[in-house]
Amino acid sequence: MKKIIIAIDGHSSCGKSTMAKDLARRIGYVYVDTGAMYRAVTLYALRHQLINEDGSVDAEGLRQQMSNINITFKFNPETGRPDTYLNSELVEKEIRSLEVSNHVSPVATLDFVRTEMVAQQQRMGEEKGIVMDGRDIGTTVFPQAELKIFVTASAEVRAQRRYDELQAKGMPADYEDILRNVQERDYIDSHRAVSPLRQAADAVVLDNSYMTIPEQNEWLMAQYEKAVK
Repeated sequence: MKKIIIAIDGHSSCGKSTMAKDLARRIGYVYVDTGAMYRAVTLYALRHQLINEDGSVDAEGLRQQMSNINITFKFNPETGRPDTYLNSELVEKEIRSLEVSNHVSPVATLDFVRTEMVAQQQRMGEEKGIVMDGRDIGTTVFPQAELKIFVTASAEVRAQRRYDELQAKGMPADYEDILRNVQERDYIDSHRAVSPLRQAADAVVLDNSYMTIPEQNEWLMAQYEKAVK
């Protein structure tokens, strides 16, 4: 069976990563969480005082340090999924914090950050057999992808999912703060000048507001089987 590129785009906290990971494991493809890459850059910026008190980014400072940022993924046999490493340090938990969530969109809008991340992502997909999720995979990173999915859900549903996820991890969470963050990220992601979040013309849309994970996995598997035939 031929190998293809599967691009999964959509709004924040709508379950893109979960469904992409599950599909990749099921069909034996490589999974790349591009959102984790931007989160790792944001974590680096926070740790190196490159984000100001007002939330703005020290863009020039970050630009000068981009060559110091190395992001890799390693398969975790316990979870069956890849973990994110920043300069060889496991940061999977740290990059999911609300602090990182609150600052990732301004970092991700920077043209030099996106240029570097997109270049890394395109190198990862040269051999095909890859599932990649993010905001601009089907429009900017892999416009030639054989299967493009655009995932969405209501802001309230996405905020509740994020709240439940943080609670399950024992991390502090406030629903109203998370909802505000989701709405702000939607606006920033859709209005940025470089690679804005938008649905590719040939993408298949999935609104998973009221779907279970098994239901969406079966839906996605059906789309994959259709694409490879």
